[in-house]
Amino acid sequence: MHRAAFPRWRRAVPAARRRLVAGDRERGANPVELAVVMPLILVLLFASLQIAAVFLARSTALNAAQSGVNAQRRYNASDGAGVTSARRFLATTGGWLLGWEAGGGPNCVASEVDVTCTVTGRSLSVVPGVDFPVLQTAHGPVERVTAP
Repeated sequence: MHRAAFPRWRRAVPAARRRLVAGDRERGANPVELAVVMPLILVLLFASLQIAAVFLARSTALNAAQSGVNAQRRYNASDGAGVTSARRFLATTGGWLLGWEAGGGPNCVASEVDVTCTVTGRSLSVVPGVDFPVLQTAHGPVERVTAP
């Protein structure tokens, strides 16, 4: 039979078969590579989720402390206004900051010129057994009447 009469696809089939047989020694390598790499991928995934939870807990604690400072620094504010405001903030923001009720909850100290509020707790744990403490402090001046 003349080569021109032989269809082109009939020549491609034996060539593809030779390539498949030659590459047969690599067969099954992908599942093994995946089994080796998958634990690393899972560790990185859970670590990134835990880091995000820590940052959210820190942000929640700082916002609660700022809320307490803003309430306590007002002109003629009552003595517990800062603590009440910080507690209300923490009660409504969800569970990103855990254990803030322990030890009396938020702590606000006011002098004649400034207010400092501190919120402590721990972050939500994505990985069992991993616990990160969180402590955030906000500071601000007290509103008062001064001479011109």
